[in-house]
Amino acid sequence: MLEVSGLSKRFGHFPAVSAVSFTLRKGEILGLIGPNGSGKSTTFNLIAGAMRPSSGSIRFEGTEIGGLPAHRICRMGLARTFQIPRPFRRLSLMENVMLAANYGNSGTLAKSDAQRRAERALDMVGLPAADGIEGLGAAALKKLELARALATGPRLLLADESLGGLDHAEMEHAALMLETIRTKLGITIVWVEHIMGLLMRIVDRVIVLDHGEKIFEGLPEAAAKDARVTEIYLGHGRRG
Repeated sequence: MLEVSGLSKRFGHFPAVSAVSFTLRKGEILGLIGPNGSGKSTTFNLIAGAMRPSSGSIRFEGTEIGGLPAHRICRMGLARTFQIPRPFRRLSLMENVMLAANYGNSGTLAKSDAQRRAERALDMVGLPAADGIEGLGAAALKKLELARALATGPRLLLADESLGGLDHAEMEHAALMLETIRTKLGITIVWVEHIMGLLMRIVDRVIVLDHGEKIFEGLPEAAAKDARVTEIYLGHGRRG
């Protein structure tokens, strides 16, 4: 479904991502992990069209998307969430998600169709459609961010730190929600996360980045035993 080959991004002389390659199979949940500054969010930005690669190739369902603008990539069926949700505060939950539905469909949806998409997305994440934005806590804002991504109609979802700022029960719920989205909606997922215990229980495979380079790719159980990976997460590895 997704083929990333030799993906690199430099900011001046600084290599944020260096020749990263991987493939993603339809129906997988792939974990993308690494310490702060390892290149995870930059990789997401490159895939989703927020940044142009310095070099390398990104193919989504056989089509080269590296360097395409974000709106075109989204309308091809690839959506992402962001670590810090930034909803439109003057709009209701329903209006926020309806807007996302139209964004993912070139603004061509009838109001009734956008509303149906929004209702399905809000129901999937467990948010009441009638509520407003004010007073929403971290967990509800993360759910809204996920609902907006789902409303665009993705086949591939890039989930960026969906557990950040949540308590233990909320994290468990959010992690299971991603698994449900894969199972019920058939959406393939790449998941960036720092909460290692939960991520390792959910994902099929894991890729580890350090200083922009891929240092590991394989099963979660193998990652937990890999010396390079454990060195990073025990605090003795290279940090960025």
